[in-house]
Amino acid sequence: MSGCPAAPILHLVPEVPVIDVGADARAAREALDRACREWGFFQIVGHGIDPELTDAVLDRMRAFFALPLEAKRAVERTDTNAWGFYDRELTKNRRDWKQIFDVGPAEDRGPLVGSSPQWPMGLAGFRATLERFAAACEQVSYRLLGAISENLGQPEDALHGCFGAAHTSFLRLNYYPVCDDPAPPDSPTTPEKGQLGIHHHTDAGALTVLLQDDQPGLQVLRNGAWYTVEPDPEALVINIGDIVQVWSNDAYPAPVHRVIASASQPRYSAPYFFNPSYATDYAPLSAPPRYRPINWGDFRAGRSAGDYADVGEEIQISWFRVGPYV
Repeated sequence: MSGCPAAPILHLVPEVPVIDVGADARAAREALDRACREWGFFQIVGHGIDPELTDAVLDRMRAFFALPLEAKRAVERTDTNAWGFYDRELTKNRRDWKQIFDVGPAEDRGPLVGSSPQWPMGLAGFRATLERFAAACEQVSYRLLGAISENLGQPEDALHGCFGAAHTSFLRLNYYPVCDDPAPPDSPTTPEKGQLGIHHHTDAGALTVLLQDDQPGLQVLRNGAWYTVEPDPEALVINIGDIVQVWSNDAYPAPVHRVIASASQPRYSAPYFFNPSYATDYAPLSAPPRYRPINWGDFRAGRSAGDYADVGEEIQISWFRVGPYV
């Protein structure tokens, strides 16, 4: 986060901060601190990812989801392989109006052991493009992690050891088809009628780096109101996850968000979920702690189970609260 000084918060869309992470490092960190405390959601520009790469990701995504259903199901994820296509995912025990394609590392241990990437046949440049984009998102994530660490009173690289070569980050492609019964954008958190692209939730990991197309749909909950994150073609959307909320001892709350379905336009997005190694135990970095230590491998296993079937309430960091904060 270095370069010429610039106003770190450029504008509000609507009110969701947009931060130039290529601006003056101190100004960018201060803007990041405010955004994490007040929103947990923000957009970044000056991130350094080539627009040609982001355009290619969107193009390859559209090509994949345009394949016949049987071709996509040839690379379908299963209960023994977490990577691949899926169209029946649950969030908060409710079916989402979406199709996804997940790709992550080959897993030889942990809750997803045996999982390995599956690649569709006949899509030129699909694998190479996604691998390049995931690598670029990883670099952005480490830069943001370093700034967050400093804002929490730690050295810039203090949290890097939770990730390293064994980090469990993965890339998802989202496709939201046109819906004949979408929930209205001003629906309550649990709509009384209509479908949602994704139901309300927080992200379980540390950070999410999101590329979205030009169709609005992503919403974030703040002070009881839902705000739509309007697409910015130059920006990536960032949100902090449950792990950062725990590290910050609730100073940086993980934001509740959802995706509205559309009756007129499909929507595409590509979130990169920046997650630590399965061996990582995370706990508050300040005292008195509001959470007891949480093991990421165990937490990830519980959250993954809820993606496939209605297994009761999804595991939440609130289960680990201690003392007067329970």
